[in-house]
Amino acid sequence: MKVLVSDSISSKGIEVLRKAGLEVDVKTDLKPDELKAIISDYHALIVRSATKATSEIIEAATNLKVIGRAGSGLDNIDKYAASKRGVVVMNTPDGNTITTAEHTIAMIFSIARKIPQASASIAQGKWEKKKFVGIELFNKTLSVIGIGSIGGEVARRAQALGMNVIAYDPFLSKDKAKAMGVEKLDFIEVIRRADFVTIHAPLTNETRNLIKRESLKEMKTGVFIINCARGGIVNEKDLYDALKSGKVAGAAMDVFEKEPPVDNPLVKHERVVCTPHLGASTKEAQENVAIAIAEQVVDYLIHETIRNAVNFPSIPIDQVAVLQPYITLAEKIGSFVSQIFEGEMAEVTLEYRGEVSKLNISPITIAALKGLLTPILHETVNFVNAPVIAKERRIEVKETKSTDAGDYQGIIAMRIKSPDGELQVDGTLFSKRDQRIVKIDNFTVEIVPEGNMLFMYNNDKPGVIGDIGALLGENNINIARMHFGRDKAGGLATSVVNIDSPVSGEIVEKIRNLPNILSVKVINL
Repeated sequence: MKVLVSDSISSKGIEVLRKAGLEVDVKTDLKPDELKAIISDYHALIVRSATKATSEIIEAATNLKVIGRAGSGLDNIDKYAASKRGVVVMNTPDGNTITTAEHTIAMIFSIARKIPQASASIAQGKWEKKKFVGIELFNKTLSVIGIGSIGGEVARRAQALGMNVIAYDPFLSKDKAKAMGVEKLDFIEVIRRADFVTIHAPLTNETRNLIKRESLKEMKTGVFIINCARGGIVNEKDLYDALKSGKVAGAAMDVFEKEPPVDNPLVKHERVVCTPHLGASTKEAQENVAIAIAEQVVDYLIHETIRNAVNFPSIPIDQVAVLQPYITLAEKIGSFVSQIFEGEMAEVTLEYRGEVSKLNISPITIAALKGLLTPILHETVNFVNAPVIAKERRIEVKETKSTDAGDYQGIIAMRIKSPDGELQVDGTLFSKRDQRIVKIDNFTVEIVPEGNMLFMYNNDKPGVIGDIGALLGENNINIARMHFGRDKAGGLATSVVNIDSPVSGEIVEKIRNLPNILSVKVINL
């Protein structure tokens, strides 16, 4: 078995691979065509963030069995192409948690006490004590946007400093927040009360430009903003304007929408502290993720044991052919539900009807949970930790079986409940590779769950379809498919549009303002 390590990782990880008897080649800084030319010789590829494992590379990798990411982020790996080829994609979701949390706290101290600016001033031969008067963190309010593993570690450290921690996380249960000693609030209240706002959410359609002109206006004058999560969550132009006006007292940025941030005036502002995406850059973290991914690759290639896979559950090889289509369907149903449901997730029920009820449903349930949680937590969710994360978030998971699938051979139904309401989505297989969502609550539909989609509730009135099509056409967005359902003629309807390219927030707002459109959600599967 041959392993290609195409990005720099700790030598301790290389040592683990070689001790297991694997042949290891370390070839970094390969150009895409160079990687494509040699990848067919390898059974495993280990990367960090520099190598782009695109669909073209994966197509050329005729012997490839596994791609391992030494870290958590997976933006550089085409997971869909890997899944199609049966290539397992693994990451190390917990390897960067502590180091990123510590970096966040360091950034908070830096902007509160103006440490980098004061250091630069002394280096210039100056002694400007009065210029660099800071503020204490004690008794200040820290607002955490997204309180998963990293956000939770930041909260614990801030509490130890005597800060009051409040949080916005729509998927965090009140019981879990109470156990953490954190006050859970809605987004507007969280940012209004904040002295410091720190972001620990994934970049999704919902979080892109979450901190922008409108939300900055809701904050206190003199607030501090920290982003060690993902570029694009903070609108950098709006933040720069808020710094200039004095609304924002300071900002600390480890990530940017475009990296490196060339010609970005934000990085040159005197009250901004910047680092070049160093959240995971400690000696300990780099060693941890290198060893972890090496051990996972060894386990898979030598022992056929899958750990921390993001696109495949741990199931016996002889059951893969039967279970895989339903696993894929369940994950898509979960992701679809997560992206259209609003509210705190309290209870999830998976109903298995017809032929699927006779199978080993455990990995199918795990896939559904992974799909449900991934849009919320992004790369930290995999087939191993999805049930644990659901339990930590106080989400009760139930399973039911029935031999009756109605007009279909097999149905997977996900019903999700919250204190504010519930939602049910049913899916089925038309063939092994042909998934369909066939019911949303009481609406009968026939949705192909793939790619970029718009999901809308609307009044069942003439002209709705034409208005949507015309608006998308004016913006050069091609419609691949359209699906509709309604409760009765002239009543409430659903419209789902598969589109060939993503839509901007501006276009979504225009759709929302069309006649008879009640709501619109952007979905990506």
